[in-house]
Amino acid sequence: MCPPFCFTFFKPYCIIAFMKVADNWKDYQILATGGGMKLERWRDIVLLRPDPQVIWESSYDLYSDSRINAVYHRSAKGGGGWEYRKKIPEEWQISYGDLNFTVKPMGFKHTGLFPEQAANWDIMRSLIKNSSRKIKVLNLFAYTGGASVACAKQGALVTHVDAAKGMVERAGKNARLSGIDSGIRYIIDDCAKFVQKEIRRGNRYDAVIMDPPSYGRGPGGEMWKIEDDIYSFVKECTRVLSDEPLFFLINSYTTGLQPTVLNNILTLCLKDFKGKSSAYELCLPTDESINLPCGCSGIFTNQSQTL
Repeated sequence: MCPPFCFTFFKPYCIIAFMKVADNWKDYQILATGGGMKLERWRDIVLLRPDPQVIWESSYDLYSDSRINAVYHRSAKGGGGWEYRKKIPEEWQISYGDLNFTVKPMGFKHTGLFPEQAANWDIMRSLIKNSSRKIKVLNLFAYTGGASVACAKQGALVTHVDAAKGMVERAGKNARLSGIDSGIRYIIDDCAKFVQKEIRRGNRYDAVIMDPPSYGRGPGGEMWKIEDDIYSFVKECTRVLSDEPLFFLINSYTTGLQPTVLNNILTLCLKDFKGKSSAYELCLPTDESINLPCGCSGIFTNQSQTL
């Protein structure tokens, strides 16, 4: 006789309920995966990059694919570098609906954009669109501004905060490419220190977005470790929320930090606000009829909103 847990494990709806797939891209596509690598199309440029989630075998030798423009090779000493097989622009543009972004191969395999976040962009834009008020958004660890651009494009007033000047400058460029000339305030600062300043100033926001790193070091040598600091930081951020916040979204790429953990943090920290929390795995579709997991998110929303 099958143990009781077998029935729960194979319930299809249990899987679907905790997954959101960014499947509306036209300028981005995962062509193949395997052997720790993913073959991607960024508009008309094809990149082969490492992905720690790809622990299965590839159906063919991905390195031999003639479509490849550049490959990122990891170094045994840490880090790595790009091998360019065909000439490509230093940077180029891709679009997601009415949003435009620059893509550029950078250090540690990054391109300046995480396409799986389009699933969150769609959620946030829908929430802002259906709100009856002007929404003020605080985007922390905001990187190159994907979420900032998405929210501002929907009419929100966004405060974009990141400690890296170069990333903030790229966020401004992405906003201008998307036709956004106002509506985003750019702040180069340590996120924790900025939140403390906003609390003292009495500034309030209707929505908070954060994408904290697994590890980090502040300008004054402050150490950040997500497992130790995320709960207290989320709790601190609730002090800048308006009385009826529209949403609070946490995104994480930290291996081992499960969606339920994010859901629990939001439920506990926002227990005094009217709303509900949920969490899910973010995924990208592939041409192999499988979905590639790409981190997870948790979101608290007003009860009147549905995802």
